Amino acid sequence: MFLARLSRFTGALPSGIIVLGVAFCALPAHPAIACNGAQNIHLIEPVKIDAPLLAELRAMPPLKVVAVNAPPMARYDEGRQTYDGIATDILCFIAKELGIGFDIIPGRDETVVDKIRHVQEGRADLFIPLSHSAERAKRGLFTIPYYESHYAIIARHRSRISVHTIDDLGKYRVGYVKGVSFEPILQTLVPASQLHPYNQTSSDGLFQAVQDGVIDVAVFNKDIFIEKRYRQEFFDLEVIHTLHEHPRAYRYYFSRSSAHQRLVDAFNQYLAVLDISVSVMEHEDGERHFIERYMAQRHQKVMLLSASVAAALLALFFYLALLRYRRVTNLLTERNTYIQQQRQALQEAYQKLETLSQTDSLTGLSNRRRFDQMLTYEYARYRRTGSPLSLLIIDVDHFKSVNDHYGHATGDGYLHAIARILERNVARSTDLVARYGGEEFTCLLADTAAEDALTLAERINRDVAEQGLPNASASPPWLTLSIGIATIIGGDPGAQALFDQADAQLYAAKQTGRNRICATVIGH
Repeated sequence: MFLARLSRFTGALPSGIIVLGVAFCALPAHPAIACNGAQNIHLIEPVKIDAPLLAELRAMPPLKVVAVNAPPMARYDEGRQTYDGIATDILCFIAKELGIGFDIIPGRDETVVDKIRHVQEGRADLFIPLSHSAERAKRGLFTIPYYESHYAIIARHRSRISVHTIDDLGKYRVGYVKGVSFEPILQTLVPASQLHPYNQTSSDGLFQAVQDGVIDVAVFNKDIFIEKRYRQEFFDLEVIHTLHEHPRAYRYYFSRSSAHQRLVDAFNQYLAVLDISVSVMEHEDGERHFIERYMAQRHQKVMLLSASVAAALLALFFYLALLRYRRVTNLLTERNTYIQQQRQALQEAYQKLETLSQTDSLTGLSNRRRFDQMLTYEYARYRRTGSPLSLLIIDVDHFKSVNDHYGHATGDGYLHAIARILERNVARSTDLVARYGGEEFTCLLADTAAEDALTLAERINRDVAEQGLPNASASPPWLTLSIGIATIIGGDPGAQALFDQADAQLYAAKQTGRNRICATVIGH
């Protein structure tokens, strides 16, 4: 997914990019920058910066950087009292490439609005991370985007609040962090009397207000909330809707000056050709990271409790050893059994949470998040080994007619049946079957040639046809599939290109009458 997020923003940039020349090496540089994320970032192709501009940039004083705790882009580390994340990895890499210095100012007692104002008034040079708005662009300089995320609607668990589209927010009391770029949209949809902006140094007050019933829902970045939910133990809150129609593209935000404009231009040259996949894999999976941390903390508490109980029982044992040895021994055994049961329960809970975070609830297949992770992983393996990698994108033909004619319960049953057929046919441990969304499925096939992928697709189509699932509104009047296949055997176009080619073949299959398979090979 991160390749999709990055590539959609880079198409309009100049293509005349070549490697830094000898002049780069001859210029003075700042001392090495003390950050650890640059190794997670790589160039897809070289970048050329003119020697005079490079000399000017290197002569600049270190950038004063302000940041907010917005994982996975920027996550505040209490122990080291600094930030890490995708945004800081990229900043570290580009700063080292350009030979410029920077200092990140913690500013933990300041709000988001305060920090943005510091940049706009020239008291700080750079804010990370920030999404674009026209008002902000008037008072500062944005780079091109480097990461995309989404806002989510957050409510109390089992609150029976129903939000299917953003327009439904007008019925509820809505809280949000003051100053975010989404604020103008909320102000147009929700009456002022129902809007509750929170201008605090932490978003915890916003979530506490939802828990206490002061507001009905909170609008907040989904990735950041997932981490905070486990960090602050907001377990009675949940995401009830994700605003996919309003993606937030995050950028670097500089104070406005001619020197910073030239620096932004240099940043844009790098952002256009960066591979941030390693950084995304390390920082994006915040939910798993904090589940593990939470479970480790719970485990530590259990161990401390176990030690306390054991110490008490040991003292009791010595006190009553002569009179009640057998009873104390039995009691100690019971306590140890209880501790083992609690430990086992915690482990099972962790495994269940990890599985749920990667599983589609209707079909039991992997979900889109798991597919995006594995596409990145398998493409990296293709680059290492050169073995062919195939991708099937499958769409159920005329599925809307099924729901309209037979009802959604029948439609869900059809999807479940297709999922079982896919599981039977795509059975290798190295393969992945996922429900990508709605009536769309994907099959990621490692070390699979084009002809083998086509044979598999034909077998899937045949098995679905043999089910004879009725679809009276379609022609033929039973359930069929359209399948697009892309196989990469050479070159390095990127994982997103593999997905786009398979999607294009699916489109061709549907445009030429549905109930068919279209395939292509990349790199032959």
